[in-house]
Amino acid sequence: MPARKFVNSDIPDFSQQAHIDKVGVEERVSRFQKRSIKNESKLQGLKMILNMIDLTTLEGKDTPGKVKQMCYKAAHLHDAHPGLPTVAAVCVYPAMVATAKKAVEGSDVKVASVSTAFPSGQAPRKVKLDDTKFAVDNGADEIDMVISRGKFLEGDYNFVFDEIAAIKEACGNARLKVILETGELVTLDNVRRASDIALYAGADFIKTSTGKIQPAATMQVTYTMLEAIRDYKLKTGIQVGMKPAGGISNSKLALHYLVMVKETLGEEWLTNEWFRFGASSLANDVLMQILKTETGVYQSSDYFSID
Repeated sequence: MPARKFVNSDIPDFSQQAHIDKVGVEERVSRFQKRSIKNESKLQGLKMILNMIDLTTLEGKDTPGKVKQMCYKAAHLHDAHPGLPTVAAVCVYPAMVATAKKAVEGSDVKVASVSTAFPSGQAPRKVKLDDTKFAVDNGADEIDMVISRGKFLEGDYNFVFDEIAAIKEACGNARLKVILETGELVTLDNVRRASDIALYAGADFIKTSTGKIQPAATMQVTYTMLEAIRDYKLKTGIQVGMKPAGGISNSKLALHYLVMVKETLGEEWLTNEWFRFGASSLANDVLMQILKTETGVYQSSDYFSID
């Protein structure tokens, strides 16, 4: 997917930005959490959530065997539970992309790779570009990059913009998810500004967190990012995806996120092409809830594989 090009007049002045009404955001989010969901809609939503999950292993102790085990689970959920979809993708370090690509071959599961000196982003741009190109050359369908939070917090927004644009160029046909690491951005004003920078620099998705920093995804932060995506679509006509990651471990919360996405952006975002969950632990809870909804009986947690 080629980088998007804008003339300078189309790009906002990122140093000038409206204040985000934190109280208003919190009030809006509280309404999403009060929506009641009927059983039939709940089952449809749970299967939708499962199909939106990026199963992830991002540890120094990752081995090819561990990655293969995760990939098997990602691609073969329907073997043990007919009628279930696969997850959306598996996400690994660049060194494990080739292993993951081979392991999910023949399935609909995408291979995503983190890059740009994940999770800190503290590396020269050449290293970040090499990191990205290595992952793409090994078969990554998607790249999850981190922004340079230090540069952002210094107010060097042009540096952050140019770096995202350069990584986007290096992605070639791979889709680019830009991780803001919202837990380090502190304020909703900063979250909105970073979202806008990523959108105009060419992100195909914007993503809350690496999962390595707390707080990770929150509904307030995600709503702020969804509003940025909505405003960007209204201004440019370009659709961009959203990925909250970290801290979403149960089905009830994930269903609240789907309600928020539908009411903020619309039903066209309710596919894994445009919305993802970065939450591996969520998958087992969703599986338990689906079987409970279908059979009326809870399985024990050890009925499902543990990553």
